[in-house]
Amino acid sequence: MERIVCLLIGYVFGLFQTSYFYGKAHGIDIRQHGSGNAGTTNALRVLGTKAGLIVLAGDCLKCIAAVVIVRLLFGQSHGEIIYLLCLYTGAGAVLGHNFPFYMGFKGGKGIAATAGLILSFHPYFIVMGVVVFFSIFFTTHLVSLGSLLVYAGFVVEMVICGQMGVFGPMTQAQLWEMYLLAFLLAVMAYWRHRQNIVRLLHGNERKTYLFRKNEVDVKERTPDEDVPGQEKAAAAQDAAQK
Repeated sequence: MERIVCLLIGYVFGLFQTSYFYGKAHGIDIRQHGSGNAGTTNALRVLGTKAGLIVLAGDCLKCIAAVVIVRLLFGQSHGEIIYLLCLYTGAGAVLGHNFPFYMGFKGGKGIAATAGLILSFHPYFIVMGVVVFFSIFFTTHLVSLGSLLVYAGFVVEMVICGQMGVFGPMTQAQLWEMYLLAFLLAVMAYWRHRQNIVRLLHGNERKTYLFRKNEVDVKERTPDEDVPGQEKAAAAQDAAQK
């Protein structure tokens, strides 16, 4: 029962679509511009660096807030499995971000929300996530590659830390449950990035830059999704950067 409660808490917090609300505040629907993805990278490309950083912070914080609440609710009564409950909470936040019911279940790809999970889960995971992502991003400027490698590292580190007893007095069955949940999150992330993976394999994945203008990405959208009003997006980007 506690697992379901944590999953629901995470999902409710994950429903706060930072890029969607930020875009609406600047006169556009982020889903109708760029890649059509309601996430940090698309916000950065369409609306600029300031917007990208705000969206990143918002999507991280919503998962962190959910995990903090779960720790407060269950830290005393279920301390032996608190890491497992936090992982369920993070999974719920990623699901809420990726599949918000009020947006027709079309949200982001869950990377920024996962970053919030990593930041709030255990200090060991922060070092891995920061080093892997930013070393890849600043050398290749490929957000997707950095994100996918962070997820792979997340699963590997979860297993290593679990078997070393980092998560406390958990049974092996509970540890296997954690490993499976982390693996399923990674599978979902790789599935959500399947088009990016194809482009990475072909060497034509688009690069993203923090401090210079990015080309607006329109190639990820499906044929039935038009990309109207790019001029409006450009105007919104100018306004967002002021």
